[in-house]
Amino acid sequence: MKWMGRRQSGNIEDRRSGGGGLAVGGGLAAVIAVVFALLTGQNPLEFIGMTQQGASPTQGTGLSTDPKQDENAHFVAVVLAETEDVWDSVFTAQNLRYEKPVLTLFSNQVRSGCGAASSSTGPFYCPADSKVYIDLSFYDELQNRFGAPGDFAMAYVIAHEVGHHIQHLLGTTDKIDRMRGKVSEEELNALSVRLELQADFLAGVWAHHTQRKDLLDAGDIEEALKAANAIGDDRLQMQAQGYVVPDAFTHGTSEQRMRWFKRGFETGDIRSGDTFATSSL
Repeated sequence: MKWMGRRQSGNIEDRRSGGGGLAVGGGLAAVIAVVFALLTGQNPLEFIGMTQQGASPTQGTGLSTDPKQDENAHFVAVVLAETEDVWDSVFTAQNLRYEKPVLTLFSNQVRSGCGAASSSTGPFYCPADSKVYIDLSFYDELQNRFGAPGDFAMAYVIAHEVGHHIQHLLGTTDKIDRMRGKVSEEELNALSVRLELQADFLAGVWAHHTQRKDLLDAGDIEEALKAANAIGDDRLQMQAQGYVVPDAFTHGTSEQRMRWFKRGFETGDIRSGDTFATSSL
């Protein structure tokens, strides 16, 4: 991705140096399951309706002695800026106002509006405070543990989480959350899959518009697809337990995640990604 020298978003909250620790006493230290929900056995929809809890997070110094970490923070800020530009344009074209999310950088552990989480949770979006949370160590994990190297693999992850913000703004998240208690756990998991695949689609829509701005390098889309493949439910279940349980899927299979991202990339049309209207995913 041709990101060097481009605008960085000002909507970055850097809590890598203190102030974002786990709450001690009072409140529920809920681990928010997003990318790795499958490995923890959690459903990300369990935390969609949670409200702010605990003390307000404090701002860290953001200082780092690791040049690579600082470069990654710069990259993340540029990607967030590119999502802001694209989604502001898309929303404006539909006579809507795009409310930009804040992206919070943290190390090891953090307290969000949806509860407390650790780095093992992976990047996640919290609708209660409209923030995306990322520990930059995930960049290395994506490459080394999941075999999905490349800057655009990480860009896809960020765009996916921003996709959840789009769903929140459009009311999709709240609509699914209201189904809790009205459907079985299996049906709730199925709704979670549709929510996640739509976020993959929205990441693809963003990539489509990014390509039109001539920001993509050769192989960038392949990097994104490789990342989507690496974190499919079926692949993660097989790696974790040696067998696959479809009823426990919460994010979609590798094939589904790649296909919906690709559909968003090819169409660039937000209206083509209603994963809830189709009988077959």
